[in-house]
Amino acid sequence: MANLTTKTFAQLVSDQVTAIQGAARTLIDFTIGSILRSIVESNSAVALWVQGLILQLLATTRAATSTGKDLDDWAADFNFFRLVAVAASGQVVFSRFTATQAAFIPVGTQIQTSDASPETFAVIADTTNANWNAASNGYNVPAGTVSVSVPVLATVAGAIGNVLAGQCNVLTSSIPGVDTVANAVAFVNGANAEADGAFRTRFVAYISSLSKATKSAIATAITSVQSGVSYTLNENVDYSGAVKFGYFFVVVDDGSGTPSSGFLASISNAIDTVRGFTINFGVFAPALVTANVSMTVASIYHASDAALAQSAINAYIAALGIGVTLPYSRLAQIAYDASPTITNVTAVTLNSVTADLTATSKQRIMPGTITVN
Repeated sequence: MANLTTKTFAQLVSDQVTAIQGAARTLIDFTIGSILRSIVESNSAVALWVQGLILQLLATTRAATSTGKDLDDWAADFNFFRLVAVAASGQVVFSRFTATQAAFIPVGTQIQTSDASPETFAVIADTTNANWNAASNGYNVPAGTVSVSVPVLATVAGAIGNVLAGQCNVLTSSIPGVDTVANAVAFVNGANAEADGAFRTRFVAYISSLSKATKSAIATAITSVQSGVSYTLNENVDYSGAVKFGYFFVVVDDGSGTPSSGFLASISNAIDTVRGFTINFGVFAPALVTANVSMTVASIYHASDAALAQSAINAYIAALGIGVTLPYSRLAQIAYDASPTITNVTAVTLNSVTADLTATSKQRIMPGTITVN
């Protein structure tokens, strides 16, 4: 924004009084309530309003200072758009105590979390699921089968749908032949709509990538598919690691650890628009490395503090990107930071050892069993 010299209401009044008295020394009655003082204050109020309009106009005409819809409108002139919120998704297990009769779980069946602010999830179609019934648009639970795993999607998009393992355990309506539901693994791939700061940063990268066929252009194409994308680029080698000039492969994740084939196809299509002619590439999901953590904490509020530490460790591991190592020494620090009343952290193990858990450029570390005693 231009470096404007702005003035306050008091400065505007003072400047006018000085100018008037300099031009007509006999006009000296500017006491509060006088006619001249009222005229000067009226002019100052109008000038202050106009000054505000000018500043607002300048702010909305630049991406660096505009916000919200003004920023969206500004970037839209360059065919560049904000990433929308992503709904969390994952697998839940429907179970029953008696399995003598068949049951059916229709698409759209809703479940919710059991916390104070319940989040709702709906069953969605998965044609690759062995229990999927296309004709009935749902999932069969055959007689003799105790449980089935089906995918669900948060009804409200955003990070609010990221929940810990076991929290999605309430059926909003009864399903004949089904007694319980729970998510064995935490949902971690929900993401809020892109914030203004991230939007500006990505816009700068987008402008820099317009030359196409560059590494930055490919990176921008990947991250512009949706929010919460992490990736690694591997040049001149194939997926097995063998040298292959003129080829690159991308390992990409949507935050879930197990991205869908549709998501991988979207990434491939985005890369294809910016890759160099005759250059070949491949797109792959990450290979998952499970991190099982165990520790003991001492606290005067042991039950609640242990739960806070468990949640913090789970969130930290879930946020690790592709190829990022999980430092063993960070685990105790995360537990201490989870609550000021945790006084000691002992017996920390990571996959039953006391060493860092590393990940290659093709791997992503995901939380497994987090035990805080």
